[in-house]
Amino acid sequence: MKKILGIETSCDETAMAVLDAGKNGFNVLSNVVSSQVKMHAKFGGVVPNLAAREHVKNISHVFNLALKEAGIKNFQSEIDLIAVTRGPGLGPALLVGLMFAKTLAWKYGEKIIGINHLEGHIYSNWLNGGNIKFPALNLIVSGGHTELVLMKNYGKYEIVGETLDDAVGEAFDKVARLLDLGYPGGPVVSKMAESGDPAKYALPRPMIKSKDFNFSYSGLKTAVLYLLKDLNAKKIKFRKEDICASFQNAAIDVLLQKTQAAGRKYSIKALCLSGGVSANKMLREKLSHIAVKNGWQYSQPEMRYTTDNAAMIAVAGYFESLKKTKRQLSWQSVEMDANLGF
Repeated sequence: MKKILGIETSCDETAMAVLDAGKNGFNVLSNVVSSQVKMHAKFGGVVPNLAAREHVKNISHVFNLALKEAGIKNFQSEIDLIAVTRGPGLGPALLVGLMFAKTLAWKYGEKIIGINHLEGHIYSNWLNGGNIKFPALNLIVSGGHTELVLMKNYGKYEIVGETLDDAVGEAFDKVARLLDLGYPGGPVVSKMAESGDPAKYALPRPMIKSKDFNFSYSGLKTAVLYLLKDLNAKKIKFRKEDICASFQNAAIDVLLQKTQAAGRKYSIKALCLSGGVSANKMLREKLSHIAVKNGWQYSQPEMRYTTDNAAMIAVAGYFESLKKTKRQLSWQSVEMDANLGF
């Protein structure tokens, strides 16, 4: 049995979780998330320095609450490892969580490990209770990332496809701004799409016929912009729901086709979905159908683990710590890298 404290501050959520890792899997004892969405909404996006300031303000409270909910009475004797996000993300925000974690490790003599935020999203699938078969293909979709990652074993990754410009989540948010749906607009676009006609407007599927597994969403976003300009110029009435549905259908079509093609090429045994956009109902349903059709094991995180959280960082910390020496788990060895890749 090993209890792990996870810490996540890569963007606009101050998150901590306590995870119990044992022979029978993982048990999340606490999972506390303090969101800054309302504060950043008036700016239409996350402001790094403001995010860092809020992390500083909230982190001690989130820490105490996570320990309380997990029933931790003595941090030094009950916590075996600290896992903290070290990148990629917003530098000022990352630094708050990292320095807090390193201070804890120094003060209490705890082992500490820095975690790749994207690895955390991948490992959110291990919170489902089962074991993922290898090789596994992971579709990571969020506001900052759209990547197909081939996982050959624990900690062994190969990026086989990625966006060449905008991430799919970023495209959702930009379309929401064009339609004046507020921030963050991605979930609103998805919800409105449910009552819209996906065939109402013909929108492009960028790179859907390319032989590689890369993505591009800037062209689709621009197509929506020009569609709205044309409709408004001609004073043609339109339903925002139809725009949302047509956009979502185009965006997800590309994800599905590229993912299936990559899975077949690399003869995968499992298909995994993760990241903030993994909460999208249409994507979850259609990707699971693709997995069934191809005979692949399928995993997607519970809704509470789709967005940034510290439970996924703790799981990643468990697996990553198994291959580290004691010296590599010291507070001096962990450094921030805002542009960290696999």
